[in-house]
Amino acid sequence: MTARRVVVIGGGIVGLATARELARRGHEPIVLEKESRWAAHQTGHNSNVVHAGLYYKPGSLKARMSVAGNASIVAYAREHGVPVEVCGKLVVAASPDEVPRLDALAERAAANGVPARRIGADEAREHEPEVAAVAALRVESTGIIDFPAVCAALVRELDGHDLRLGTRAVAIRRALSGGGVEVATPDGVVRADALVNCAGLHSDRIARLAGVPPSAVIVPFRGEYHELRPDRRHLVRGLIYPVPDPALPFLGVHLTRMLDGSVHAGPNAVLALHREGYRRRDVSPADVADVARFPGTWRLARRFARTGVDEVLRSLSRKRFARSLARLVPAITEEDLVPAAAGVRAQAMRADGSLVDDFLIDTAPRQVHVLNAPSPAATSALEIGAHVAGRVELSWS
Repeated sequence: MTARRVVVIGGGIVGLATARELARRGHEPIVLEKESRWAAHQTGHNSNVVHAGLYYKPGSLKARMSVAGNASIVAYAREHGVPVEVCGKLVVAASPDEVPRLDALAERAAANGVPARRIGADEAREHEPEVAAVAALRVESTGIIDFPAVCAALVRELDGHDLRLGTRAVAIRRALSGGGVEVATPDGVVRADALVNCAGLHSDRIARLAGVPPSAVIVPFRGEYHELRPDRRHLVRGLIYPVPDPALPFLGVHLTRMLDGSVHAGPNAVLALHREGYRRRDVSPADVADVARFPGTWRLARRFARTGVDEVLRSLSRKRFARSLARLVPAITEEDLVPAAAGVRAQAMRADGSLVDDFLIDTAPRQVHVLNAPSPAATSALEIGAHVAGRVELSWS
């Protein structure tokens, strides 16, 4: 195939992985990142977990790409000297009424090809002596990694290509001749044969800027974390997750031992008042107005009113936060927790209030827009990059 110039907007792990794949196929990627560093937003503010592909609907993009991505991102990290550890995790049924959901999760793991096995309370305590479990699922392929370091490795691989930090896309139009695209930046116009939108928290806005009405809107949720005090880290050896409630949109608070030995707890999920609102006091009137005008916000709020109130109360009360964690590890108390850095999840939502469950990728002539790529997108980044590169090639064929 003839080499083409492709402009990629977004310098997180998905954008950089897509640029790498385009370069591997002989094309010329141009990466535009508005921040002064790579991995500045979702990639640099997540839990650094390599997901196994356990939770996702069989046959979905998330299920297929997460299982494949689990293997590919670990192999990539080892090849490029990026810290990674495949430590496994426990999904814990803390009460008998959660056991049927645990069994259903085990069936889904088998359907997705995830190495997981049902274990009893005694074996669960062999892995995690402090855990409260009547049963558990041991997931062997879950790991922990340094995703910003993966991005640094991708940037090194892209050495010699056109990578631009501090470069914001301010206007996009179809080229007047040749069928390509033109992206206006404060430093001039970038001309290319195709456009890839990997802008994460701003992906729907970039789609509109390019003249493509997005099929879903980004609504930001802040994931709030605590971590265990250093003298209490011994309470958690690895990763401990609750059994998720399929009726609720998020997994619930969990415990994750990081590569540096710290133990993170969370996330608590609350609506963010800024698309880049990592602190409670971060408020953008424009972002708030966008959320308030969107009918899906109010429909979601009505559907999950009780859950939303619980999340807000837990956000405001460290005691409530500790109580949620104590269902998994009873020895954890309020005094064991100290605040940690938060993240913001770019969650795509439809006008009916439904959250987009799978990765969502829209296309237009010479354009590919990645509109929903929250967790496990970092785990799946190399697979998403290959998929998007293929869609780009189809867009000009």
